[in-house]
Amino acid sequence: MILSCGEALIDMLPRTATSGEACFAPYAGGAVFNTAIALGRLGAPSAFFSGVSTDMLGEILADTLTASQVDTQFLARSDRPTTVAFVKLVNGQATYAFYDEATAGRMLSPDQLPTLPGTVSTLFFGGISLVNDPAASTYEALQMRDSATRVTMIDPNIRPGFIAGQEGSYRARIERMIARADIVKLSDEDLHWLMGAGDIASLARQIITTGPKLVFITEGAAGARALTATQNRFIAATPVTVADTVGAGDTFNAGALAALHTAGVLTKAALTSLPDATLDAALSLGTRAAAITVSRPGANPPWAHEL
Repeated sequence: MILSCGEALIDMLPRTATSGEACFAPYAGGAVFNTAIALGRLGAPSAFFSGVSTDMLGEILADTLTASQVDTQFLARSDRPTTVAFVKLVNGQATYAFYDEATAGRMLSPDQLPTLPGTVSTLFFGGISLVNDPAASTYEALQMRDSATRVTMIDPNIRPGFIAGQEGSYRARIERMIARADIVKLSDEDLHWLMGAGDIASLARQIITTGPKLVFITEGAAGARALTATQNRFIAATPVTVADTVGAGDTFNAGALAALHTAGVLTKAALTSLPDATLDAALSLGTRAAAITVSRPGANPPWAHEL
């Protein structure tokens, strides 16, 4: 089972009312939540861990997980409010305004960490859940606790506007978690934010020297890359008409993880030596699934039959 650990929130997406007025509509979302949803829809054994409210919006989140075949037994429920993010779209590119103070997700604490059964082979971390304490430190504590015995993957999904004023502590946490992780996924923009200017492959290889065995780099409309210490595999993006980019990287993560699960390589031993064909399959499923997500509004990952 793949356990996605991180934020669940309500995305308020811009829409036009029947009266013609501009308005916002609520959609279940959050980067890590989207990855859990996409994994479930792709047929991978998916579970989700986060602080989730018992309020009306929290019920939307829990029901959405269940409807997408995601195991909800690890949710840490509380009566704190649900995080809300208002989304602005400009030429299909999303920017966000987050309302996260004292929410069920942000206030997640170490005493709420679940005891995980042996069936959980892989932990996935990322998103804005790694910015603010106590949740950020709680997720890092979970990775620290389990990274010696389970595969861990991280996608920071960096939102510079959300981390303003906390860049130093945030960068230090991300660097520690990347060093512990077996798999890292970064967009090309995230890679340059972390590592500075330079060649993508060279920068990714620098990350590998810190500990990870496999690094995925998504390069927007160009495609995606998978790198190990000795391999550099690339696949072009699937051409589609883009509605918006909400959930694209999250869906890529799910596709790549689902393919690695199907290949039986989500173990620490197997990740040390991956055939080119396995990397290509992960890139292929990740990019094809992401293409469907960007072709329709909001984070709406595909089901396996749609591929």
